[in-house]
Amino acid sequence: MKDYLAQVEKLRKDAAECALIRDLATDQAKRELFDRLHSHLTVLADQVEQAILQRKTGT
Repeated sequence: MKDYLAQVEKLRKDAAECALIRDLATDQAKRELFDRLHSHLTVLADQVEQAILQRKTGT
């Protein structure tokens, strides 16, 4: 279970870094790329958290 939580934390940290890069980027294509990465990593973290909760509750 700790492995899952560590992965969620890493995904959230990576998403935050992508958001920072997106916000600092001056190139439009780079901003769009890092925005997509941020969104994707956030969704992945949410899905892992949901899987953890489902596993805990047995649903």
